[in-house]
Amino acid sequence: MIALRGLHKAFGGRPVLAGVDLEVSRGEVLFVIGTSGVGKSVTIKHLVGLLRVDAGEIWLDGARIDALPERAYAAIRRRVAMVFQSSTLFDSMTIAENVALPLRKHGRLRMAEALADARRRLVEVGLGEFADRWPAELSDGMRKRAAIARALTLDPEVVLFDEPTTGLDPINARRVDRLIRALADERGVTAIVVSHDLASIFSTADRIAFLYQGGVRMCGTPAEVQASADPVVQQFITGRSSGPMETPGF
Repeated sequence: MIALRGLHKAFGGRPVLAGVDLEVSRGEVLFVIGTSGVGKSVTIKHLVGLLRVDAGEIWLDGARIDALPERAYAAIRRRVAMVFQSSTLFDSMTIAENVALPLRKHGRLRMAEALADARRRLVEVGLGEFADRWPAELSDGMRKRAAIARALTLDPEVVLFDEPTTGLDPINARRVDRLIRALADERGVTAIVVSHDLASIFSTADRIAFLYQGGVRMCGTPAEVQASADPVVQQFITGRSSGPMETPGF
């Protein structure tokens, strides 16, 4: 479904990605993990054209997309949706109006039709009774689920999640995990999830890609990652403060 080949990206002369190679199968839930600043969010932003590669190739369903002009990305973004860490809901719109927005903009639906569809989507994520609330009236977890509902309005084939459980209590975090898993299992949606949440990672992922020093250090199933003999991988998943990833002088 998705292939990243030799992806390079630098900011201000500082390399962040230095040859990322990664493939994602259709309907798979792939978690991208690693320490802060290693390039996890940078990697997925390339898939929807929010960042452009310095070198390398990005393939979606057999077609190369990294060299497309900006105007061509409108079609890509209908197929590949993104849920941002901050949820990015508009405070001046109700939850239903937020979810209806893509339908109005891209689906060309009238307001009544868009709102009816939005309410249906909110029921699917357990927020049907909160459709007429404002974002400020909802908890962080509810806003995350509303953002997921909005991302699903155009029935994307792929959904990118940037730290979907960050800042959530354990109960709401597991609700988001179940929602991501259901998207893959029940709808065949391909999900790529950037996360630091080990409980989420090991309970939800089909495979895990561990980024380190600009590349994919390891990619495997949760069981394979947990059983890895690589001391770098083990330090990350156990959370030890000392080890090969220790920063000199920290």
